[in-house]
Amino acid sequence: MSVSVLPIPHQSDNYAWFLKDAETGTTAVVDPGEAQPIIDFVNAHGGKLDWIIITHHHGDHINGVEGVRAAFGAKVMGAKADAHRLPKLDLELAEGDSPMLGKTKGQVFDTPGHTRGHISLLFGDVLLCADTLFSAGCGRLLEGTAQEMFDSLQKLAKLPGETLVCCGHEYTESNIRFALTVEPENEALQARAKEAAALRRIGEPTVPTTLTQELTFNPFLRAKTAARLAEIRTGKDNFRG
Repeated sequence: MSVSVLPIPHQSDNYAWFLKDAETGTTAVVDPGEAQPIIDFVNAHGGKLDWIIITHHHGDHINGVEGVRAAFGAKVMGAKADAHRLPKLDLELAEGDSPMLGKTKGQVFDTPGHTRGHISLLFGDVLLCADTLFSAGCGRLLEGTAQEMFDSLQKLAKLPGETLVCCGHEYTESNIRFALTVEPENEALQARAKEAAALRRIGEPTVPTTLTQELTFNPFLRAKTAARLAEIRTGKDNFRG
């Protein structure tokens, strides 16, 4: 693997992600929603941070940026289109750009739906999809449309099956409870429910998963049309299970 990845749990249910390029040791943190847990994690893993990567503007993903930047002198990359509502960027990104993490060339994808300016990034086999794609779910349509989310998810679904889905929150169990109302007979989903419950019982994250796995049980990735995704998303928004 050209890049290693570790989750950093913080706040109530957020994940930042710690990346390290295998060849050069270059490091990055994705979406630091608060500073101190990320600072402590980086210090416990070598005390060096080169980059902070931002996927979208929500406070639970950027409120720790300035504290982490100050602690390590890290540079910050994020979406050019959203620069007006992000912390100061050293590298502005748009779809098709190829930011480097050490010797690993990244790919940038525009993935609107949750927010207008949301981006997702791929380094090696690590997909940093924040609040676009969750395990067994997708983000709420807070600024975008069902068509935009559908197009974003279909874009990500075309990546290699072994791609690791590194999302922004520990929402898996609640997503599965809803997904089972959409596809109650889905055996892959039933197995994922058992796996996720076992992981959470011992305090372990349920992510990352792989795109291959998600395509077997994630109802939003499996939706065939934007209209169907909109129907499922409305059901999830109103679900109280």
